[in-house]
Amino acid sequence: MYTRFIFCFLSVFLFCAVPAQTYEIRYVSSYNGKVQTDQPSPVIWVNEKENFILNTTIKEQKSTYPFEIIKIEKPSNTVISYAFLKPENIISSSDPQSVGKQAFELTDETKKILGYNCKKAITKVNSNTIEIWYTQDLKLKGGPSVLGQDLGLVLEVERNKNSLITATSIKKIKNTGIDKIINAPVQSTDQPGYKDLLWKSRFTTLNVFDQEIINFSDTSRSDATIKRYANGTIILKKISFPAITEGENIFAELKQQSNGDAYDRTGTVFFIPQDKTLSFFDGLEKGAKVLPAFDNGNGKLYYGVTATDHYSPAVEMMRFFTPFGIQHFNHIQLKNKNWHTVNPYRQDITELKPFLSGKELWIGAFIGNYDKGGHKISLEITIHKSDQAVHKNNMAVPLFNTLNIMEMAGQDYSTMFNRENGLWVDFTVKKDIKNARLRYITTGHGGWENGDEFVPKINSGSLDGKAIFSFIPWRTDCGSYRLYNPASGNFQDGLSSSDLSRSNWCPGTVTNPDFIPLGDLKAGKHTIQIKIPLGPTEGTSFSSWNVSGVLLGTE
Repeated sequence: MYTRFIFCFLSVFLFCAVPAQTYEIRYVSSYNGKVQTDQPSPVIWVNEKENFILNTTIKEQKSTYPFEIIKIEKPSNTVISYAFLKPENIISSSDPQSVGKQAFELTDETKKILGYNCKKAITKVNSNTIEIWYTQDLKLKGGPSVLGQDLGLVLEVERNKNSLITATSIKKIKNTGIDKIINAPVQSTDQPGYKDLLWKSRFTTLNVFDQEIINFSDTSRSDATIKRYANGTIILKKISFPAITEGENIFAELKQQSNGDAYDRTGTVFFIPQDKTLSFFDGLEKGAKVLPAFDNGNGKLYYGVTATDHYSPAVEMMRFFTPFGIQHFNHIQLKNKNWHTVNPYRQDITELKPFLSGKELWIGAFIGNYDKGGHKISLEITIHKSDQAVHKNNMAVPLFNTLNIMEMAGQDYSTMFNRENGLWVDFTVKKDIKNARLRYITTGHGGWENGDEFVPKINSGSLDGKAIFSFIPWRTDCGSYRLYNPASGNFQDGLSSSDLSRSNWCPGTVTNPDFIPLGDLKAGKHTIQIKIPLGPTEGTSFSSWNVSGVLLGTE
């Protein structure tokens, strides 16, 4: 009797000590019936206590950073996300609610997958129709995503009838090896913090300016990090760029607020090429007149605007225009107008990659203003691995930039277009160039009713005497940005100043470059000429055009 009791006790103990049986299920992804061979296959490890979601590359510990593993604890259905940002840097976040909030339409449809009886459930996620096939034959709950975790074992997920994940094998395993993957201390954070850190780890961020003031003040001074010129209207910082591969895209992101100035102002983010004996930096340090002068015979000299054999002008990364007093003047109240607090500008600048990759450069920002408060800006440059490859040029040459960045240090406005010959630049191509393009940015200025800011004007260009473009740069969407412009003046006709159409810019916007095809260029000397019929001077009021051009192509 005693021996029998001991045997039964040990049997129960051993049964309880047996770990839950774990299964490994592999899946294959397909799109429109075509297997996605360029992607690692989804894998799950599932038992009665937990479900790990990963892929074959992570399982083999060959995944590049960052990557993510999802764990669903059973039976609570708590979702724990692990993000592997880089070696020895793992973060996690817990979500005990999302699985319980899932709602499904359970159908009577059935089919077999890998010999298991499956039922279909349907749900909607962000306007996407998701069909889930699950089995209850194995008495397990899990799947290749968080969807359907409480239905059974999910063996197939179909989205919008074109994207499919289907189980291809199910096998029992003794050990998942998860301890070899999650092999470092894990830092817990909340869900927004987790998503933000994971997102930012997917690209490289270069922090250029952080809440820097651009104003007009005699007290403006440089410090160890930021150089300031032209009474504080120009700021500069030296930035080192990593090597940037062909499959990476580059973005510039600027955020701006008024710090006292109520008006719409011309702004630019630029860098200074230093590939020749003289650079724009010399003009900032020693005065604009040390730079080469452009003379078209109108009686004025325009310093530093065109390239020469010994000088390259500053290259615009982004031209932007401040709105009327965003944030600082948000106290101006109008019914049904909830003013934005910051003006964001974000632009793809991938075509400038040949200038930037592996270089250390002075990055600058300018806002033309005469206000002691001025403006406050932050600037980041981000580098992203991407499947999109619009710009494949491997060479770039700065040609001209008439935007008078040193306006507050005596650099003249670009009024050279008051002569029929306009602006031209002679340049030499050392090698044949294929698929040459001109990256052209243009905006018209002259802020009275007959000024070129408000009068459409044809821009035309020629290469070696042959016409290459002719168009009217004009923006008609300025009213779309009214909520960025609290200090914009309102007129008796019911319009606001920020509503008015303008010569290729609006208060609160970026002016996009035009990419003008030039064909293939032979090595040797060439000339590009730009003509714009500049409006006449009226008293002290005059018009000007800020144009910049960069030659792009493949050598």
